[in-house]
Amino acid sequence: MFAARLWFCLSALVFGLGSAWCVVRYGGSGTVAAGTWQSQVLAGSVHADPYTRARVALGGLLALGPEETVYYVASTDDSGKPLSARCHYRVTGPAPVARWWSVTAYADDRFLFADPQHRYSINNASPGLLPGQVMLVTGPTPSAAGPWLPTPGNSGLLLVLRLYQPGPAVRASVAALTPLRIQAEEACP
Repeated sequence: MFAARLWFCLSALVFGLGSAWCVVRYGGSGTVAAGTWQSQVLAGSVHADPYTRARVALGGLLALGPEETVYYVASTDDSGKPLSARCHYRVTGPAPVARWWSVTAYADDRFLFADPQHRYSINNASPGLLPGQVMLVTGPTPSAAGPWLPTPGNSGLLLVLRLYQPGPAVRASVAALTPLRIQAEEACP
């Protein structure tokens, strides 16, 4: 009898912790997609549930409220393949409607890549961008195809798009974002 109760309690504990970890790590309610980009609708909100707060804390994000800033994270390219720091990706699309936007490259441990030039993001004030357009390239080596975000190393890659004071459509629904395309420039192992 004792062994059965112990087994039941341990099983419940493992299931409970495992399901909580999955919800925190991979999203759950409140996760909205715009193409391959994912956003936590309640990040930074006073209405955020404990799981959303845990996801935000796990990501190391000091989130502002959604009326001030909307955050999108991409961990796969448009074909659904996981992003890799070893590969070159072209990120393109119409510039998001916002007072200011940026795209930042992070290693999959959610820390910035080491770069002696301190080049960590591209934003709407970066040189080389056409007005109203986003066009950048990520990868371990520079590309002549547009502004470059260095991703040295052999890790996974996360791209974070931040919209500060987003336009009315995105404020009304984060899924209304016209997603930036993320395409591998060449075959990537």
